[in-house]
Amino acid sequence: MGKKSHVVIKIPRPRKLKIIHSAPIPNERALFKPAGLAMEGLPTNALTIVEFEAIRLIDAEDKSQNEAAALMRISQPTISRILNAARKKVADALVHGKAIKIEGGDFKFAEPGETALEATATAASNRA
Repeated sequence: MGKKSHVVIKIPRPRKLKIIHSAPIPNERALFKPAGLAMEGLPTNALTIVEFEAIRLIDAEDKSQNEAAALMRISQPTISRILNAARKKVADALVHGKAIKIEGGDFKFAEPGETALEATATAASNRA
């Protein structure tokens, strides 16, 4: 009798949507470039809205990674990876004179009435 062969098909996990609490970024504010350089031919780093939200929460609003993770409904290791990727893209753009375009990502906006305070309270109770 012949050997039976098994074919293993690996299906990636579906990406979990991150929760965004900030207002949508208007198109006129979604692109940053070095002053005095034309956009045409200028290298661009794409920063996802999720990466932007991580920077906003942790660097601009001074939230801890645990608080930011709770707000976005993701784990602390995930927010850490997102934040590191975002900071690398921003640093690369600043150091090498590239533009930054904020767009896309796997996210949904927080439901009306869902407050950041509720998510932070949930994170605090999970730590206790």
